[in-house]
Amino acid sequence: MAQTFNWGIIGLGKIAHKFTTDLQDVPGACLYAVASRTQSKADAFAEKHKAQNAYGTYEALAKDPAVDVIYIATPHVFHAEYTRLCLNYGKAVLCEKPIAMNAEQLKQMIHLARQKSVFLMEGLWTNFMPHLQKVQHLNQNKKFGACQTIEADFSFVAEFDTEKRLFNKELGGGALLDIGIYPVYLALKLLGIPDDMEVSCEFSSTGVDVSNQIIFRYASGAEAFLSSSFAKKSPCLAKVTFENATIEFGSRFHETDQLKIISNTEEEHLDFNYPTHGYQFEIKHVQECLVKGLTGSPEMPLQASLDLISTLDKIRHRMGLSYAEDQK
Repeated sequence: MAQTFNWGIIGLGKIAHKFTTDLQDVPGACLYAVASRTQSKADAFAEKHKAQNAYGTYEALAKDPAVDVIYIATPHVFHAEYTRLCLNYGKAVLCEKPIAMNAEQLKQMIHLARQKSVFLMEGLWTNFMPHLQKVQHLNQNKKFGACQTIEADFSFVAEFDTEKRLFNKELGGGALLDIGIYPVYLALKLLGIPDDMEVSCEFSSTGVDVSNQIIFRYASGAEAFLSSSFAKKSPCLAKVTFENATIEFGSRFHETDQLKIISNTEEEHLDFNYPTHGYQFEIKHVQECLVKGLTGSPEMPLQASLDLISTLDKIRHRMGLSYAEDQK
């Protein structure tokens, strides 16, 4: 009989609803408990998704001995705090991206996870999507030669509201950490850490970046042109150019199930056709790691998360954007 894992969910916003819907399609995954800062919200979420238990505090969930693994879906300024809470109770953690506000926070989280010998992984679901797995495979085996150029944009028009997370600096608002992380991660995944970068941005009146444009440059001559914005509507496309082919991602490139590969000899259309939000791929992977007794993921290692947040730190430094957490 396959092993069953009791999942707990901390932070019950929009992304938690999507994640939980996909969780219930994964063999061996049980939605055991959910937690919010208010009991009523936890009860409503539990009723909607048929969770077995609902808690009005995060600690109550973290210390429940029946919980095996916890997904943290709070605003990212709280990721480090609640990850430490769960690790200290010996719970495996899948923490939504960005896993921390800066590299120093993440180093402390990694140290604690290793000290406790507990599983920790960043929930950057795109890494496990079939379309990105395919592109990375083609990149690694050099089927079309070396990667030369990446173009990726993630933009949408967000209603300006100083109370909501996107524009609220105290909640880690700003385009880069919320959506710019996807273009940046694509470049790191395929080309690695850049040798140089060029950054420009526009700020909102609340002091967070509302738009940004980033160029990564590499000693090989490769370049990545990356952008994200809350101020314009776009199809959120990505294109990767190799020496002998170009791969075009479908709209909303970070979660698309469509790829078009245009080579010197043919044009191939790939449709991965998954009927869910796509979180099931990372959920399955986490459970596979737990079955093997791993404390980290070989597919999304903590070093990759450290490289990502360190690169985001460098970009923010170029922008002149800092958060309160940077001073702690």
